[in-house]
Amino acid sequence: MGGASEARLQGLTAASLTDAMARLSSHRAHILDLVSPTPGRVLFGRAATIRYVPYRQDLSDTQHPGFARSFYEAVTGAFEETVLVLNNPCRAETSIGGGVKFSRLHHHRMAGLITDGRIRDFHELAGYDPVFYCAGEAVAAGSRALMPIAVNVPVSLRGVTIVPGDYIYADAAGAAVIPAIHLDRALDLAHEIDEQDQAFLESIPNEDPDAVRRLGSGES
Repeated sequence: MGGASEARLQGLTAASLTDAMARLSSHRAHILDLVSPTPGRVLFGRAATIRYVPYRQDLSDTQHPGFARSFYEAVTGAFEETVLVLNNPCRAETSIGGGVKFSRLHHHRMAGLITDGRIRDFHELAGYDPVFYCAGEAVAAGSRALMPIAVNVPVSLRGVTIVPGDYIYADAAGAAVIPAIHLDRALDLAHEIDEQDQAFLESIPNEDPDAVRRLGSGES
């Protein structure tokens, strides 16, 4: 995504982009209850996915590629524009990785990572350039609970389908998932929604209660 398009993100939020997606499609496109080792930073980029399944020893011994190989198979485009997406099909407390594995994202200056699993080593990740959003911090390794099984296939994070090439925007409120085909229109709509909200905000101090009772306010 070029600099001009990135400038169009200024002032937008996961909330306004979620509202925009609600006008463009009928499916759920937002993910809630995520945390970050660097609160306040915004994650934005194009999705590359690694699908995980619960660990199974016979597959691990013969076919399991491990995270490193899966990582380099999944991320084949511009590293700095990519958000790595990892799903967690196991219990909520399961760790999907930590500072060592995810140092690769820092080394390649990736946009960041989003997962519905927990990740370890927040203190290390806080010093990395990429932005991380996850379910929370973990202390126990998850290498005997989870294993990567496929790359750049559709994955689901908390009931939201993400396919490779989708755009991910995440901030402290949540994450919005935007199909590439809808990106330009979603950005335009989000700005329009923000402008409408600002207009309502400025009109509220002067509104007539009797008129609102009769006619409504026009707010959604």
